[in-house]
Amino acid sequence: MERILQKWEKFQDTPLNLKSRIALLISVLFLLAVFFFPLWKMQFFATFYPDGLKLYIYSYKLEGGKTAGRDDLREINTLNHYIGMKPLSQSDFPEFTYLPFVFGALGLLVLRAIVLGKVSTLIDLIVMYTYVGIFSILDFYNKLYTYGHNLAPDAPIKVQPFTPPLFGKKLIAQFTVYSYPSLGSLGLLLSLIVLVIALFLTLREVKPSE
Repeated sequence: MERILQKWEKFQDTPLNLKSRIALLISVLFLLAVFFFPLWKMQFFATFYPDGLKLYIYSYKLEGGKTAGRDDLREINTLNHYIGMKPLSQSDFPEFTYLPFVFGALGLLVLRAIVLGKVSTLIDLIVMYTYVGIFSILDFYNKLYTYGHNLAPDAPIKVQPFTPPLFGKKLIAQFTVYSYPSLGSLGLLLSLIVLVIALFLTLREVKPSE
């Protein structure tokens, strides 16, 4: 067991090779997508909204689609009022305050790994990326559940408590709702994949110990 631990510690101290460092730089470029593109997109279709209402969820804000001067976020909140759902407000999303800093910190850690990185640093980054991704998805689901299950009892239109779809399609009252990850989430996923590739690029050059 002691010998295995020694090999593991030695393995973690292995410096990243040039190919891995180049891959890390590419990973940072993919990560930038979370600052410029939505993480998630939701669309709401009904007979009286054939072109659909759109909601974009960024790492730092909510934004409705703009169609012929119509603000879809305001329209969604108006419709939500009739079923007793709390208005979607950025003040109710503390995630918008800290998520940009979390992603920024990940980017800085990747840049640090390019200069000083070892295998252990890269493994830590992969774990942190995975944790942030899982936490964000669970937190988003919790938000959806909370909004759909805390309906005002005196709402003009009565509907059963519901959870809007996290991923895919769902019929809610007269609306068909679609929910899918957008370019920001794709950039985050690609950034993680490139981190794994970077680890592999160094591992393939590590000679097994005698």
